[in-house]
Amino acid sequence: MKNSLTRAGREFAFKQNMLAIIIVSFLSLLICYIWDFDYAKSAFVGGFVVIIPNCVFAYKAFKFAGAQSSKKVVESFFSGVKLKMGLTALLFALAFKLLVLLPVPFLGMFCVVVALPLVTPLLLSYSGNR
Repeated sequence: MKNSLTRAGREFAFKQNMLAIIIVSFLSLLICYIWDFDYAKSAFVGGFVVIIPNCVFAYKAFKFAGAQSSKKVVESFFSGVKLKMGLTALLFALAFKLLVLLPVPFLGMFCVVVALPLVTPLLLSYSGNR
């Protein structure tokens, strides 16, 4: 679906997800250097348990736009939210079921990435004004 009205939202979501990937990767490398690989692996998985559903949500949320498809916009947004919550819960459960993880770095990175959208607009708008 090519829709010029959704371009700005898709671009912002892409930048936000890329920033989250960069931050998770950087912090995981830093954690690996400071502590141990097991801590870094747990933090990395904790970050991607949030990033993957965010990418799915961004795809679903910015599928439609415009006054003629307003019902599709709302339905797409709410189905994206439901899918994001379900996928987050599934990945969270699978991570602890299938992998040997340390809970503190996992939950720490999980919380950092969940809180990241609160500061991302400030970071992206500041870097765009240079």
